[in-house]
Amino acid sequence: MTNHLGDIQNAKSIFIVGANPAVNHPVGFRHFLKAKENNGAKLIVVDPRYTRTAAKADYFAQIRTGTDIPFMYGMMNIIFQNGWEDKEFINDRVYGMDLIREEAAKWTPEVVADVCGIKKETLLEITEVYAKNRPGSVVWAMGLTQHTIGSSNTRIAPILQLVLGNMGVSGGGCNILRGHDNVQGATDMANLPTELPGYYPKNEANWKYFAKMWKVDFEWLQKNFVKPEMMFKPGFTLSKWWAGVLDGKNGNEAVDNAGDSIKALVVIGNGITSTAQQVKVKEGLDALELLVLVDPFVNDAGVITDKKDDVYILPAATQFETSGTVVATNRSGQWRSQVVEPLFESMPDHEILFELAKRLGYYDELTRTIRDAEGKIEWPEVATREIANIIKTIGMTGWTPERLKKHQENWDKFDEKTSLGKPGTVVEGEYYGLPWPCWTEDHPGSPILYDINKSVKQGGMGFRNRFGLEHNGVSQLAADGSAPVDSFVKGGYPEIKKDNIEKVLGITLTEDEKAKIGGSWIHDDSNIIAKKCMEKNIAPYGNARARTIVWTFADQIPLHREPLHTPRFDLAQKYPSFEDKKLQNRVDTKFKSVQLAKDYSKEFPIILTTARLVNFSGAGMETRASMYLSRLTPEMFADIHPELAAKHGIKNWDFIWVHSPEGTKVKVRARVVPSVKPDTIFMPFHYAGYMQGADMTGNFPDGTKPYAVGESANTVTNYGYDINTQIPETKSGLCRIEKA
Repeated sequence: MTNHLGDIQNAKSIFIVGANPAVNHPVGFRHFLKAKENNGAKLIVVDPRYTRTAAKADYFAQIRTGTDIPFMYGMMNIIFQNGWEDKEFINDRVYGMDLIREEAAKWTPEVVADVCGIKKETLLEITEVYAKNRPGSVVWAMGLTQHTIGSSNTRIAPILQLVLGNMGVSGGGCNILRGHDNVQGATDMANLPTELPGYYPKNEANWKYFAKMWKVDFEWLQKNFVKPEMMFKPGFTLSKWWAGVLDGKNGNEAVDNAGDSIKALVVIGNGITSTAQQVKVKEGLDALELLVLVDPFVNDAGVITDKKDDVYILPAATQFETSGTVVATNRSGQWRSQVVEPLFESMPDHEILFELAKRLGYYDELTRTIRDAEGKIEWPEVATREIANIIKTIGMTGWTPERLKKHQENWDKFDEKTSLGKPGTVVEGEYYGLPWPCWTEDHPGSPILYDINKSVKQGGMGFRNRFGLEHNGVSQLAADGSAPVDSFVKGGYPEIKKDNIEKVLGITLTEDEKAKIGGSWIHDDSNIIAKKCMEKNIAPYGNARARTIVWTFADQIPLHREPLHTPRFDLAQKYPSFEDKKLQNRVDTKFKSVQLAKDYSKEFPIILTTARLVNFSGAGMETRASMYLSRLTPEMFADIHPELAAKHGIKNWDFIWVHSPEGTKVKVRARVVPSVKPDTIFMPFHYAGYMQGADMTGNFPDGTKPYAVGESANTVTNYGYDINTQIPETKSGLCRIEKA
């Protein structure tokens, strides 16, 4: 999230695509409504369903699922034709826009109307409103990401913002709404299979940096891997962990796991029933030798498996029984204080992990930097300090526990719209939660990324220099005059390293500083580089151009590719998916071979999409355990248009079977509503306990069965994974229905 929720109140237009904040983020949605009421903002919603957010919109486009890229290219086509783009911004701060212009020219309103299933007048109207009401904010969530081209979707939206100069400005930016607290924090702390904490890539230099900071030998770390080269390879993703268990057997996809299969799985606070391919998930669970579930509630993974032995449920403490930081959707850190001691036998996550480390034989190494001379651990403050000391890539140095606690204790002293501490208070001049990057222990945090209207010392910065100084002979550094306010360098500059800091900053280091300084700003445990940069109002990561071209991706610029299971087989042949990918995150992954195998729409003519409900969250383990929340939606259901229901002789609340191209099925209630199109059904993804009509709720320990149970929508969501992230394609699938 480049900006923050309060800043949305400064927008003149808000373009929501693939998100439903009125339901998924109802507290945060009040900022959207205030933007409408107080700032006259135009609310634009693009979604396959008429949602509660759409009900508040000034303009609504009900596009076909999986066609976000054509819609936004269509917008850019109109913007370029009318000269509405921000030419100065593009010239000074963007690289590769010529290729975007070329691609956008193909997406005329007529082509977009055909592919997206809307009227061209709708596209024209929305584009003009958004282009003429700036600054404009783009907002998205999982509706944009959970596609085979999800990573391209999340590139096309920022490119639209670059075209209009909506980046790095109040009221603009790309505002990605996380599903709940600490999704951002978990991502920051290495819940990605390709990276170390702080998004450090898995290379030797970064591993050695972490070994130094953890005070362990690099060679010792490497010996913990079955083969040295496995240290640098990506791990399995949550989406396809089960493939590592099934190990290519019985027709399952081939894996590369150093010649072995996954034997044990430890699940900590994750609802794996909210991922696709639930039948495969069950197969993986059944084949494990050991399954350990760490959760305050019974994890559904222990319910949908037929495995009877070596399944353990460890009662974890809730957030009310622990303390520490979480990271909000806007990159801000928030301290949480313990309310009560852990109940009964429940334990905080870190204590469980410490016990596991002891039994695996590396507790001393794990805790070496966080124990005092007497062996005591001041948790969680010491962990917070370690994160601040190590993570330079996203600028967490300023996140000391003292500062974060001060913000928690004085949260009422921050301005809602700017998130800035009010004058005359103890938090004056600091932004709430010190949103990263927070370069030093006296830096105020960065509320808006890429904002050159502020000095770096006050939270400003240009675009990061991550991809070299030039590409195809074109400089990747920002143009003269496009540096943050009061910057020592008035134009672009490279990321700061030991060998260029004196030249770029115009300084001379002392011999002592030269001895202490790290080789690069991301490896500088002395933090001298960041401090020297602040004195000169220089962002340690440089000042470059935003690139529209990712030359290491399969699609260097975003391209439309039809979903693997599309209702338009003619378009699948015109806009085919990618070539199948060998060993993507250790697992072979199919794309074009699935998509072009046959016209699935002949047997499965109905589009299937999923999303969440306002009363439930994630896999629903916690929220379905509430009788009050469960009373709102006590049974699993599918939303069906009245025309489609009538065609199949289905009445409201009848039981129906939903069948997928994978050969799976679910039995759910039919909720007959006009909010979906006649060719589409919608299902929430929060339910579990039934599997293809079979009641598995008897697997719940006595007294733990939640008040709402049902089939999982992800039993029938179709095969399909993003080409880069391997996130499942749950928003664009096909199905057929019949009355049960």
